[in-house]
Amino acid sequence: MPKRYSPAENQPIPEPPSLEVAATLAAIDSLQGTLTMARALVLAGREVDLAGLDREAARLCAAVACMPGDSGQALLPSLIGLAYELDALSVCIPEP
Repeated sequence: MPKRYSPAENQPIPEPPSLEVAATLAAIDSLQGTLTMARALVLAGREVDLAGLDREAARLCAAVACMPGDSGQALLPSLIGLAYELDALSVCIPEP
């Protein structure tokens, strides 16, 4: 398929992500939202139940590992953001 160019910028228009990549990006965004909400609750002094986050993270890892070729490369920025959010949450959780 020939490359398409944006008429205004004369730059190649990136191909849209595959359905598999788009679905995985949505799952990453959802998990990141959950972590962000959990961090906000912890900062407000509330207790949070993090049960199930490990399973969701394992599902994401499996989905990325099963992607063909280098299609998972498109997920790298979102996965890095997810890791940062997890680190931010872990800093906020008080020691037992």
